[in-house]
Amino acid sequence: MTDQPESVPTADDDASSAPAYPERWEADVLLADGAVVHLRPSGPADTPAIRAMHSRLSPRSLYLRYFSVVTEPTEAQLRVFTDVDHVDRVGLVALSGDDVIAAGTYYRNGPADTEAGETAEVAFLVEDGQQRRGLASILLEHLAAAAQERGIRRFTAEVLADNTSMLRVFADAGYTVSREYDSGIVDLGFDIAPTDASRAVQFAREHRAEARSIARLLAPRSIAVIGASTDPRKLGHAALVNLLRADFAGPVYPVNPDTVSVQGVRAYPSVLDIPDEVDVAVLAVPAAGVADVVEGCRAKGVRGLVVMTAGFADASQAGADAQREMVAVARANGMRLLGPNCLGMINTDPAVRMNATLAPSPPAPGRIGFFCQSGALGIAILADVASRGLGLSSFVSAGNRADVSGNDLLQYWVGDERTDVVLLYLESFGNPRKFARLARTLARSKPVIAVKSGRHALVTPGLAANSAHLPESTVATLFEQSGVIRTPGLTTAFDVAQLLVAQPVPRGDRVAIVGNSSALGVLALDFCLDAGLRVTEDGPIDLGVDVPPAVLAETVRATVQRPDVDALVVAWVPPVAAPGTDHADALRQAAQSSEVPVVSVFFAVDGLPAHLTVRDAEGRVERGSVPSYRTLERAVQALAHAVRYGAWLRRPVGDVPDLPGIDRARARSRMAVFRGDNPGERPLTDAELTELLECYGIPMVPYRAIASADQAVAAAADIGYPVVLKAFDQSLRHRVDRSGVRLGLVDEAAVRAAYEDLSAVAGPWLYVQAMAADGRADLSTTFTISTDPSFGALVSFGIAGVSTDLLGDTAYRAVPLTDTDAADLIAAPRAAPLLRGYRGAQPVDTAGLVDIALRLSALADDQPEVRRLELLPVLVGPRGVAVGSATAVIGPPPERSDARRRLR
Repeated sequence: MTDQPESVPTADDDASSAPAYPERWEADVLLADGAVVHLRPSGPADTPAIRAMHSRLSPRSLYLRYFSVVTEPTEAQLRVFTDVDHVDRVGLVALSGDDVIAAGTYYRNGPADTEAGETAEVAFLVEDGQQRRGLASILLEHLAAAAQERGIRRFTAEVLADNTSMLRVFADAGYTVSREYDSGIVDLGFDIAPTDASRAVQFAREHRAEARSIARLLAPRSIAVIGASTDPRKLGHAALVNLLRADFAGPVYPVNPDTVSVQGVRAYPSVLDIPDEVDVAVLAVPAAGVADVVEGCRAKGVRGLVVMTAGFADASQAGADAQREMVAVARANGMRLLGPNCLGMINTDPAVRMNATLAPSPPAPGRIGFFCQSGALGIAILADVASRGLGLSSFVSAGNRADVSGNDLLQYWVGDERTDVVLLYLESFGNPRKFARLARTLARSKPVIAVKSGRHALVTPGLAANSAHLPESTVATLFEQSGVIRTPGLTTAFDVAQLLVAQPVPRGDRVAIVGNSSALGVLALDFCLDAGLRVTEDGPIDLGVDVPPAVLAETVRATVQRPDVDALVVAWVPPVAAPGTDHADALRQAAQSSEVPVVSVFFAVDGLPAHLTVRDAEGRVERGSVPSYRTLERAVQALAHAVRYGAWLRRPVGDVPDLPGIDRARARSRMAVFRGDNPGERPLTDAELTELLECYGIPMVPYRAIASADQAVAAAADIGYPVVLKAFDQSLRHRVDRSGVRLGLVDEAAVRAAYEDLSAVAGPWLYVQAMAADGRADLSTTFTISTDPSFGALVSFGIAGVSTDLLGDTAYRAVPLTDTDAADLIAAPRAAPLLRGYRGAQPVDTAGLVDIALRLSALADDQPEVRRLELLPVLVGPRGVAVGSATAVIGPPPERSDARRRLR
């Protein structure tokens, strides 16, 4: 309910203007092979480039496009691509460098305000040498997104029956395509609104392209170090030396115009002088010279750049502008760029052996993939990895994250067989909605451990320009719902990583404790209970200070086989003059075949020491190794994080249910009326919001807005007694003393008296509303929809009152909610025991609350114009729920970051 009388805004029918060039449709996109092209709207200035593309087409390609023999395109045929208005006639071109290599168009079939105007004909043209790289599919995807913005709902196309490649483009897009065949021509038609199938196709193609682009970067066949130096103080010296020391599997080319060789390797004056192909160039030249070097790499055909140089967005606005230009040049010519201001990248695969970083001691081969935004922190991270005996599969430091980001690495690690655990050090999010989707997919097969800094500080300057600001509640929701193991710092992150890389994920929270000290056993028990773990009923097992290795091993074997044990903590302190190696060997052998995780506090050693570790032929840690921690507290905390991850894995994935009673078509139609031509935000009126909620099966308790005692009496008679009287002002309605509400009014006299009393405080405009039926008003709860422009919509839930307002006891979940997400949302607040029958009270209808959460999720997903919405109170009791009041604000819908494939 709003704090004003009902009114519906009228559209300004005279407001019209020609749309400007839609710059937001420009995008850098990855092709199926991992290369980059630039997409943008076409125009008359593209005529020469499109004519040149036609000259590179084979006669067959021209025939399949124009249905006749074409030797040279006519002016009319070229105008199809260039005579556009960005509304009814839209063209997109794909560019590699300055060349147009593909083009697509749609033409609306009738006036926009007619049924025919909801349909457009779409067509594509792809250069022969660029076919089978996914260009037509990308053009279709982007044209469909643009068409939806312009009110088009359906595409049609005419395709020659023997044009099997183009028919496959439409068939494989995930839409439901109708076909009609006539005289060798296939007429196609399909709705372009995204479906689960079309999104699945889009995300699968995005995954393959992004994973391949990172594979090209992480496994180059040759590397040039531009700025290679004989001066040990220079970045170029360190980068070259580290590549050579790691014995990189391919050729390394130093580039330095002032010397013949560096470190005994022949040097070249510029990258253009290198006689062979160069896959990746490491740039370690002053910032002022980077632009010229990138231009040389473009001319050379380099596929990837690693820019270690600082002085870009991390330094000044001029540096930020230079950084954007550098990325634009790189992408326009098919290159991915890591950095600038980065430490570099490592790949320990024996077939690659690449240390393209400034770190002198690369980690050993391992099963952990590590992404780090901070270059300065990277060297310390790599040193910690080495000291723990962990090893990495790959390491990437993104620096300013101008192009390559953590999301790219998540795509790569999904299919990387050498990576079993992913570790992230994040300072910010570039595309948080995409991160949540990718992390949720990856975490189902590989643990994802994240440290997120900057909870109480601003993002570092180098990342500020391309980062999304998220409140802490949103970050927490993002990690929790995605199954990401969030740790407060790097020490804990490594503690969890060394557990999960060596031991299985716990199948429950029951922990057994074995040790040779009763004091340690009691301490371990305390830490377990503090961490929310359960200790087995027999408590800590004390084997005595002088326990022989064989007895320790036998006890461990017996304990891990018990059905009431989900994890084992071994606390062993060496007695005087006992080295402990025999006990370590015994523990490793006993735990090697265990199906439950075993962690140890063993002679105050961190990591995976030799006697507790099993390694493969490459020296990588294998399952069955026993992680050791310096303190019991760290061992138990690592185990607790793993237990919570295991619980997330065991949860059903859930489905987004098809709820009855939802009328999406009516909701879309009414929202278009509500928005009208209003370019800004405004609150919905009571009537509008009630109608919108009814479209999603969320009825409100009947109410009327009144302005006099007589109107109040008439409304009460119409609604039916008993009724309540409410102030328009929410701050009065929700006061603890209920000064803005008069309850339990059972007759005309009570209504008149209540009106005179309340109107003196709140003014003449009041609400009359039916009292919630018995069994539906035991507790007051609240739901909200909030929209973040970079993350999307969140649904929140809390028990209304002090626990929510004062203590912030509110749970959040990201849209769209599955049935599992919705159930978790209702159970998440700390005050949720009140819903389940606290201290003898009757449990309330939590299923009804789950249903409201799912319906709000559907509303938020379908209607992005809803910027904020609150239901307060939502009354609930054993017999059902009742929505007592609501407010909402609508505005221009934010563009969904995943509406089409594009690089950030």
